[in-house]
Amino acid sequence: MFPKARIPYGTWGSSYFPAWQTSALAEVNIGQFAGEAMNKVMGMRKVPIRELEYLVIGSTIPWHWKFWNAPMVASCMGHRIPGHHLEQACATGLQAIIHAASEVEGGSSDVVGVLTFDRTSDSPVGVFPERRAHRRTETLADVWDNFGFDPATGNAMLTTAGLAARKYKIDRKEVDDISHYRHKQYFDTKESGWFENILVPFEILNVQGKLLGVIDEDIGVRKISRSELNAMRELDTCITPGTQTHAADGMATLLVTGIDKANELSSRPEIDIQFVGKTELRTGPSYMPEAPAFAVKKLLGRTGLTMDDMAVVKNHNPFAVNDAIFGKVMNYDWHKMNNTGSSLVWGHPQGPTLTRIVIEALEEAVSIGGGYVLVFGCAAGDVGIAAIFKVTDGGKK
Repeated sequence: MFPKARIPYGTWGSSYFPAWQTSALAEVNIGQFAGEAMNKVMGMRKVPIRELEYLVIGSTIPWHWKFWNAPMVASCMGHRIPGHHLEQACATGLQAIIHAASEVEGGSSDVVGVLTFDRTSDSPVGVFPERRAHRRTETLADVWDNFGFDPATGNAMLTTAGLAARKYKIDRKEVDDISHYRHKQYFDTKESGWFENILVPFEILNVQGKLLGVIDEDIGVRKISRSELNAMRELDTCITPGTQTHAADGMATLLVTGIDKANELSSRPEIDIQFVGKTELRTGPSYMPEAPAFAVKKLLGRTGLTMDDMAVVKNHNPFAVNDAIFGKVMNYDWHKMNNTGSSLVWGHPQGPTLTRIVIEALEEAVSIGGGYVLVFGCAAGDVGIAAIFKVTDGGKK
């Protein structure tokens, strides 16, 4: 896809994703925090911040001083470089990575930073002049009104899950099974200490420099039993509080570079991470959970690869029903994917969600010796997005 672009191994990191209103992240300007956090991540990875030539940021929720965009965030990072903002609902994290690769491929920059972030806590309320409305103005609570109303269909995102579950005749037992299994994958990974490779703890300070708190876990995530899932009330067909994700706050970052710079900046230059392909697809109105499966099918058709070729499969699954539908459409065992957990469990800050998923997927591929990595997910507007990366360990005997 982009033969000149690479993701240098180890030049990445993510915050933990505390659930909305549960941590000190609710108190900060998320753009400022993200810039400062990226500086810390790159320092920990021994990447001189001066190496960065351009910055692609991605977020979906308005934050104070957003008009000033990537240059403002870069100033908070401590390196005055140009850049721009990219946004596509929950697809933002993956789109930002792909766009950074296009910057490298086109020769505009040789080292591009990707920095995605969002704070769902205390999301802003906007007042919009609307001359066609009888009130002449309309207000919008950015997170909750958008989740609750698709202006193209009039339906909430929750409704898409219920409609899709009925279309594919998904039963409640399978959805509960998926959620229980995803929680087990996450907690097994957490207890092994594996997350320490990619997730970075951060101290949150107030404007006087006093400590507000430390973000060193995905606050709000707890173990959940099968009996607890069984007892939960259905909000729509097969959908309960335990089989959907939750709003969260956080950031995630990585670098995209040319081949030579990847070798120079990577902590393990023998590992080569290439871009193989990417596609998007829009399905019928209010059937968002099926879109990722069709995007994957389209991408596999274009690349000539199959699910059997994939060493790592990982997705953004705001509803467990997404995974059930993917299993049916692709004739794929959903037990084989999301081995280190997924956004169904650790939360949904939108902008950085797929960035963290990509980081986890690439780290998993390296841990098993390489191979093709499939990452996919859904986004508002009944969109599915999918991408394939190839991880090669040149030092493997």
